[in-house]
Amino acid sequence: FAGLSLYFEDGHDDLDDFGFDDYGSECDGIRITAFLDAGQDNLTPLGRLEKYAFSENVFNRQIVARGLLDVLREFSDNENDFISVMETVARMSEDGEPTVRAELMEQVPNIAMFLHESQPNFPAVFSRYLVPIVVRYLTDPNNQVRKTSQAALLVLLEQGLICKGDMETKVCPVLLDLTELSSDDDYKIEAVAIMCKLVTMLSKDTVEHLLLLRFCELCSDARLFQVRKVCAANFGEFCSIVGQDATEKLLMSKFFDLCSDSLWGIRKACAECFMIVSNSTSPGVRRTKLSPLFISLISDQSRWVRQAAFQSLGRFISTFANPSSTGLYFKEDGTLLEVPRCPFDRLGPTHCHRLTWGQKQYSKWTILSPPSVSSPPCAAPSTAPQRDPQCMSGGDSGSDYTNTPPRDRHEGLECNNNPPTNNEETEQTDENFNSFHYWRPPLPDISEELEMLKDQVPLQKQTGGIKEGEKEEMVLDCLQPHMDDPDAQDVFIHVAHLSPGVSHFADDPPSSAHRHPIKENKMTGFNHSSYSCPSPHPLPQNVIPQQLLDQYLSMTDPARAQTVDTEIAKHCAFSLPGVALTLGQQNWHCLKDTYETLATDVQWKVRRTLAFSIHELAVILGDQLTAADLVPIFNGFLKDLDEVRIGVLKHLYDFLKLLHAEKRREYLYQLQEFMVTDNSRNWRFRYELAEQLILIIELYSHYDVYDYLRQIALTLCSDKVSEVRWISYKLVVEILQKMYACGAHDLGLNFINELIVRFCHCPKWVGRQAFAFICQAIVEEDCMPMDQFAQHLLPSLLSLSSDPVANVRVLVAKALRQSVMEKEPGSAYSDELEETVMALQADKDRDVRFFASQDPNMTLMDTAALI
Repeated sequence: FAGLSLYFEDGHDDLDDFGFDDYGSECDGIRITAFLDAGQDNLTPLGRLEKYAFSENVFNRQIVARGLLDVLREFSDNENDFISVMETVARMSEDGEPTVRAELMEQVPNIAMFLHESQPNFPAVFSRYLVPIVVRYLTDPNNQVRKTSQAALLVLLEQGLICKGDMETKVCPVLLDLTELSSDDDYKIEAVAIMCKLVTMLSKDTVEHLLLLRFCELCSDARLFQVRKVCAANFGEFCSIVGQDATEKLLMSKFFDLCSDSLWGIRKACAECFMIVSNSTSPGVRRTKLSPLFISLISDQSRWVRQAAFQSLGRFISTFANPSSTGLYFKEDGTLLEVPRCPFDRLGPTHCHRLTWGQKQYSKWTILSPPSVSSPPCAAPSTAPQRDPQCMSGGDSGSDYTNTPPRDRHEGLECNNNPPTNNEETEQTDENFNSFHYWRPPLPDISEELEMLKDQVPLQKQTGGIKEGEKEEMVLDCLQPHMDDPDAQDVFIHVAHLSPGVSHFADDPPSSAHRHPIKENKMTGFNHSSYSCPSPHPLPQNVIPQQLLDQYLSMTDPARAQTVDTEIAKHCAFSLPGVALTLGQQNWHCLKDTYETLATDVQWKVRRTLAFSIHELAVILGDQLTAADLVPIFNGFLKDLDEVRIGVLKHLYDFLKLLHAEKRREYLYQLQEFMVTDNSRNWRFRYELAEQLILIIELYSHYDVYDYLRQIALTLCSDKVSEVRWISYKLVVEILQKMYACGAHDLGLNFINELIVRFCHCPKWVGRQAFAFICQAIVEEDCMPMDQFAQHLLPSLLSLSSDPVANVRVLVAKALRQSVMEKEPGSAYSDELEETVMALQADKDRDVRFFASQDPNMTLMDTAALI
């Protein structure tokens, strides 16, 4: 029935009896609005709309509801008719047949989008006619209608079509009524679900003022476990929307109750959202309250709860990350940025280096940061310029600061001296908070000791100067009365590490230093972990609670796989880069054994997970640790199964560029091994190798490229799979560009001659076609001077213009017309070039004629089908 026009024949006095139902379900191709066409009823189109919209025939009403969008298009040019149609829609929404109401609601999002794009008074029309329908259907007695309205509401919110006023005055009040204690159970469960879905699309103020208190009540619903389960599953979203203050004051107690709920499914949901909740709390709450709570979940009697907790453990640990101690943080797009430590730099801006975080799946969670507060040195006057705290190494390495990317896309690249703008996060009035003490007790007062030092220093200068280490010993002596304070210990440790003259202090720190965690010194912003100070007894980590780390390290225990999750080792490997980033280079010794255990795990999926992220770990650990601990693991992966090697191969360039040149050069001899695979049909492995080699070219000299990479590239050019061959042709072009860019014209000419023999004179037409493609790419990429191209490559290219295979001539015509002629290769070949193009324009093949005649400025036709 496709293309059939719907019309009404003479002799049918009661059109409702005929209606649409005679066409049944096979009338989808019919123009639905055909009922508006003139018939024998002498009615206007609007009159016919009314007749069928309120027909006694249910199917007629369904068809009208289904075609409302087309009806609106028909009447959109006339304002009065348009309003009449909307009035009809409003009356149709009260239809007693549920299928009609459901059909109408399915069209509401499309209608709303059409009105938004075509009607200047869209907000008023939408708010007056459509929003009330959506809201009323949320309480419809029919389940299908309610579900349809809920889905439509979410779509409208996602598209930003419902204004804040309508949400606050029309939608939220209905949801609040439906979630009352006395509300029907089914309605209540549905309303809670839709409310939790809406929260991520609403503003913070709307959520706080209208929904937060009700959500807290619902978390304690003792009668319906389904309600508590929905609340638990969406708890993190509420926390992230309302922020730290409301989370700690109102939501935290509810979260504790849900984590100890009698139903394991609710506790499991809490474990799954633990990271988001943690990101919404202060460092103190995270360490003192959430950590013990998480330990209780990871020790839960239910295996499913324990499984979810272990899967979330690495992500929860990542919320303790502090960029001032790690020197690195993630952006949401998966980029890893380095924050240079500048402990004593009080001059000018500091530049932050951009590093690539290749495999985004390993930065699945976002590490958020503390509020952007100014952090001037304590000795600086209040009027001193304030540097961006993300470029300072000051901060509490032992606290749970989380790490957020800069809000402006330029902040991560260059920090400046402008004071941060005030925002809600910085405008805190807690008595224990200011821009210097970030949620911590005040520093000890050692002003008297410092004054003593000032008096003693001039005297020392008069008597012959200060000997090496004497000043540091004086500082340590002044700090002795305050060693019960952890920050005084920090200064003690820093001075001891910095001064070789007081090394005996470092060997025998005061006993109180063992009772308090060693933190970063907020006075100088200096982090001793950023300097290489080898110690025979590594200091224990205090970045995260030790219990959390112990549980994480236990994930490699085979017993865990039997009692918790058979893939627990894979979860451990998956989250290891985040945990390593959180602990920092100085605490790599805590993870080293676990990493080596995972790297030799019997499950190849575990090893593959590590292989995919080894380049990320290399960024985190730096040159020395990478060379010592990661390179042996990397070498082992190179000899592993293809499923593991592909992880290394996908980020081969990212890993090699982090190595020193000498170490990197060793891998030139191993690249050839990637040509051998467990399964020759795995052509994507070879395709990935060609892609990586294109990037790797920049890491090596032109001699190494010519001696090692050239042969691999030419081998790949002869691959049986066309996708591998064509990416390899691009690799060949990059190699030639490297030769000429480095001034190695003799090597470039040798390579050109090799290409001519291998491709231009190839007995197979695909080789000759490849030569035309390579020539075009060389010209477009400016790989070599055009006079050199005209002398060494153009004659061979022109010779293929008379190739017996049309597919070859097509690419020759394309290369000449679109690329070579635009570059003007020189008068010596201009005549021959013109004659060749004219001959191709008269070619017997239509596609050849097309590309030989095509204007280069026109949109180019895709020739993939011809290759």
